[in-house]
Amino acid sequence: MSQDASTIYRRSGFTGRLQPGRRPALLVVDLSRGFTDPACPLGSDLTDEVLATRRLLDGARAAGAAVVFTRIAYQPNLRDAGIWVRKVPSLAELTVGSPWVELDPRLDRRPEEPLISKSYASAFFGTALASLLAAEGVDTLLVAGATTSGCVRATVVDALQHGYPAFVVRECVGDRAPGPHEANLFDLQAKYAEVIGIEEALAYLAGLDRAPAPALDPA
Repeated sequence: MSQDASTIYRRSGFTGRLQPGRRPALLVVDLSRGFTDPACPLGSDLTDEVLATRRLLDGARAAGAAVVFTRIAYQPNLRDAGIWVRKVPSLAELTVGSPWVELDPRLDRRPEEPLISKSYASAFFGTALASLLAAEGVDTLLVAGATTSGCVRATVVDALQHGYPAFVVRECVGDRAPGPHEANLFDLQAKYAEVIGIEEALAYLAGLDRAPAPALDPA
């Protein structure tokens, strides 16, 4: 009889847990209109994920946590898109000045919240994100955004490699199809991050003024 994936992964030692610190940042990855509006070739209907992220943003703001947004935005000549645009030609839609690179307005980004433009999947690659987080004294990342199998995954893997425990908020990340979404959440939980529910994330944020930091349970 074949064993299920969870049993195989536990037997292989994928059993560790990351713990949150007391200086989190909420990183909202690429919830621009190009990914949240189905009218864009890259997009899909992420209404539920956007509205959940807005709840998480409200909790982070109330707690005084750092908030950082990212987007993909290329120059019109696409010289900064490298070879990625050859693999995914629809990325050519994401040029500076296009409505597709605008953040979803339902997130209501505030002027003081940084918006990092990037050219590749990871929010860390070729950007000032690591320096920004270090300057803020961040020790924990809460992650929302799109897509789970693409830019969210790449960012979370790089967060681990930069020494930041990442907590992916299940209701706040989305993808174009359920298969890649669920497979990547499973794999991220096993190897690189903790996948938690939004209520756990909001309770963590609300409890930051109390000691010790509340543990976060995988969703």
